[in-house]
Amino acid sequence: MKLYRELASRLQARLNCEEAGNVEWFEKHEARIKELVKNYMPSGSGFDCGTQLDLDESTPEKLVFYTDFHHMNGAGYYDGWTEHRITVRPSLQHGFTLTISGSNRNEIKDYIHQAFDCALDEEIE
Repeated sequence: MKLYRELASRLQARLNCEEAGNVEWFEKHEARIKELVKNYMPSGSGFDCGTQLDLDESTPEKLVFYTDFHHMNGAGYYDGWTEHRITVRPSLQHGFTLTISGSNRNEIKDYIHQAFDCALDEEIE
């Protein structure tokens, strides 16, 4: 199953458990979501603080991620951060679409798009 589908399914299962009052499985689904994000979403190589999924804003029809990117200057020294919100929505034609907020310093949004697209489209077990 593709990562984005697994995350959406787990979010729906988590909501179902919340409505049913099933705390044990609510926590299990949440733990699995966090594990998937930690293991598959961008981390390192500029995404030095990793990626977080906002569990409060995300739904089975919309995934909301937050990440910071650590930029380097031409001499290879770190010289600042940009903050980004990545929103993932379903697409009939492409599976999903990405919207990236934040500064486009050094055309970083193209790189973020590529990194998130690859991660979310990955087949997982």
